[in-house]
Amino acid sequence: MQAKIFRSTIVLSFFICLLSSNPVCAKRLYRLVDQYGNTLFSDQVPAEQAKDRRELLSPSGRVLEVTEKAKSKEQQELEKHLEELRKEEEKLIARQKINDNALLLTFHSKEELYTALKLKMQVFDNQKKVLQGNLKNVNKQLQDQQKLAASFERDGEKVPKRLLDDINATQQQIQHINSALLANADRQILVKNEYNADIERYLFLTQAVKKPTSQTRIPSIKQANALGLFYCENDHQCNKAWEIAREFINIHSTTKPDVYNDKLIMNRPPATDYDISLSLSRIAITENDYQLFLDIHCQDSSIGEELCSSQKAKDLRFSFRSYVNEALSRTPQQ
Repeated sequence: MQAKIFRSTIVLSFFICLLSSNPVCAKRLYRLVDQYGNTLFSDQVPAEQAKDRRELLSPSGRVLEVTEKAKSKEQQELEKHLEELRKEEEKLIARQKINDNALLLTFHSKEELYTALKLKMQVFDNQKKVLQGNLKNVNKQLQDQQKLAASFERDGEKVPKRLLDDINATQQQIQHINSALLANADRQILVKNEYNADIERYLFLTQAVKKPTSQTRIPSIKQANALGLFYCENDHQCNKAWEIAREFINIHSTTKPDVYNDKLIMNRPPATDYDISLSLSRIAITENDYQLFLDIHCQDSSIGEELCSSQKAKDLRFSFRSYVNEALSRTPQQ
């Protein structure tokens, strides 16, 4: 009760200062927020709140200076780790911009991309026909060799070593051609997927031009929750988590999707003070280990900065890892 009276007295004093020209009011006046979220006004900073956030106010109530809340060692370490993750994310974003520029310089219309894809597929089809023709001829050659070997055996004669060597060489040639056919099919699928991704990206980039809009280490669970990190145990899990994370971003981001590939998921930048834009980057820890990093982007304004440092943003980061784990637990294991 006494604390409430004290706060009421200080608030009343503050407004009296605003409405008067009393010399006493020329002293420094601070606006502070206590541990319970209550706003206090005082002409001095209490010792117990020396490390809390405070604002120095002018006699008219204008904010002259802001002192942010002192950060603990744990918070400083988290921020350092967050900065390292963002540097890796920036590299991926920079690489994406280079790819975008190359795409726009190489092709001048979506029709050119479709034509290029068609020509590329024709190359693969032609290679396939050549390989199939070769396979047919070599299979015929093997049949003839095997018939000749059978005739020797029927006559009770030993099959010549040279003929046996020729049969072995022909069988190996058949294996090589079959391997080449499989590699051709795999490569064709890969190139087709790459072209389709380029086409989708090109369509977005050209539409956006026409219609512009305003240390490597495995973290602890506590750090991962605070930073918005998910550590992948293997490639299969990482790919599943990547798709689940994409759903998370679409649910919680207030801006529309922008970039999607196997290294970066990024929604469009925030257009208003109250927009939250999310991005996800697949960052290598070692040659075979990866972590998924969820980042939150807000408008470059005081309101936007407060939004990104708010409890809402912290809760969003904290919920990311559990969201992915829960979804993975419902996914059938293969």
